[in-house]
Amino acid sequence: MNWINAFGLVAALLTTSSFLPQAIKTIRTKDTSSISLFMYILFALGTLMWFVYGITSHNFPISLANGITLILAGIILYFKIRHTGSVLK
Repeated sequence: MNWINAFGLVAALLTTSSFLPQAIKTIRTKDTSSISLFMYILFALGTLMWFVYGITSHNFPISLANGITLILAGIILYFKIRHTGSVLK
């Protein structure tokens, strides 16, 4: 592994792990009242696009970080949509 891939993996670890506390809190409390649904939809869509970009460009750090983050964002979106009852609210 060269230094640029190691650098990318550390960056991926930092950004993905920074998202973990929000996901854990949402799973534990089921409270999404202070979370913007529109922001999380945009975030998940952007993360999905970065994931696809990472896969298609054979960039392991980008695909790994965004794959994990997409799962966490999906969990939060699930609770947010379930809490509001609709994507349109």
